[in-house]
This record gives sequence, structure tokens and C-alpha cells, in this order.
Amino acid sequence: MANKGRVIGDTLLKVENVSLGFGGVKALTDVSFDIRKGEIRAIIGPNGAGKSSMLNCINGFYHPSAGQITYKGQVRKQMRPHETAAGGIARTFQNIALFRGMSTLDNIMTGRLLKMKRGFWWHCLHWGPALREEIEHREHVERIIDFLEIQAIRKTPVGRLPYGLQKRVELGRALAAEPDLLLLDEPMAGMNLEEKEDMCRFILDVNEEFGTTIALIEHDMGVVMDISDRVVVLEYGRKIADGTPDEVKSDKRVIDAYLGVPHE
Repeated sequence: MANKGRVIGDTLLKVENVSLGFGGVKALTDVSFDIRKGEIRAIIGPNGAGKSSMLNCINGFYHPSAGQITYKGQVRKQMRPHETAAGGIARTFQNIALFRGMSTLDNIMTGRLLKMKRGFWWHCLHWGPALREEIEHREHVERIIDFLEIQAIRKTPVGRLPYGLQKRVELGRALAAEPDLLLLDEPMAGMNLEEKEDMCRFILDVNEEFGTTIALIEHDMGVVMDISDRVVVLEYGRKIADGTPDEVKSDKRVIDAYLGVPHE
């Protein structure tokens, strides 16, 4: 399914010997891998392998106890989530984090906040430069709504939407920030087959049409093997494999740890 013919660029983000601990618990131990510009990079592993902890380190929710993360050639030290977002990294979450009482349109508009240049009082006046700016941002959001084919729910409070559509709205909010690197934490968890197919299509379209680099955590191995360019595998916070989907799915350590497929 993935467009294997697309051009993959230089390293966009590098994780080097990253460790993360909470008291006596080691969430990550000496993990290293990179993400290249333009690729779809999957992070897989059993529950508790440290996958979400790794995304939290990348976007600044957690700070590694050892090692370093380099983004766009710059070593990032003690970055906060808002600084990471301003640098071009957007995130969706394992558990949907939307404003349930707000409409689809307004939820996606919140993804434009870092792009707005006018101050609070200008927007309170809703006049002049602030009004023009809001119109420009709203036009961008409307294009995302069209892209994700959710025009019919643009004014619907997201709390009333089925789970699959809420996931699509969350993707739209992340896209509204125009990220260079999009982190997706189990974007297809809890979806039925039709919803998964739709989400796969949108992920591929985001990557191909917008040129967005994507790193995703996903448990559906069929999805991972179909859409990913490279896969890194974690187990108990340690990296056990890294390579193309074909290389990873034939790796004995991955089979033993995760896939559960008998081998010779």
C-alpha cells in the first residue's frame, strides 16, 4: 500500500542512546534510531515496551535521563511541548484529547493557535488585522476538513461523534499546525476495518501530498507492514530490531517477542 517510490531525505530526527526512568522503573534503556525526512516510520512492540514513552520524549512531555535527541540538526535539551510544537512537531494521542463540547471546526482551529501572530486583545476586538488573520486561518482549516472528508460534521460537537470520526478530527487538529514531523500514537486503535482503511488512506495522503514525515505507533501488523518504510521494534524499553518491514517481520527476536509466529 505504501508508496515505496517516494524520495526519502536526510535524517530529520535522531534518537541517540536515550534512557528514561521513573523511580526504579526503566521505561527506556539505551534506545537509538533515526527518522528520515519524508518517510513513514513505525514504532512497534508489546504493551509496556516503551513506545508512548519514546513519543513523549520526542515531543517534550518527558526528558530523557540519558542520551540525546537531535531535531533538524540541533540537539534539543529540556524542550517543552509548546516549544516542540513551534518547531514543527505535532502529536495525536492514544486516548483522544479533544474539546468534546466544541465543534469539529473549532477543535481543528485550535491547531492554528501557534500560527496566529495577533495578540489576545486584537482577537477580542475581532476587527482589522485580527479579523483578516482569523479568516486566513479558517480557510486553511476548511481545506483540512475537505481533505479529511468531514464536511458534514464541521459544526457538530465532537462529543457527539462516533469514535472513528473523533480520531479523524484529532488528526485534522494536528495537521492544522502544518507539522514537519507528525507523531501518531495508535491512530487506528479501536477502529473497525472500514475505519482503519480510511485512516490508512489519510495517513498515506498526508505523507505523499503534504510531504509530512510520520512516526506512528500501531499494533495492527498488517497496517504497519503495508504503509511503513522502516520499523523499529521495542521490548521492555530496549530496541530489539530496526529495518524495513520485510527485515523486521522475519527477525527471530521480533517473532519471539511480538509476532508470535512459529519459526524453524
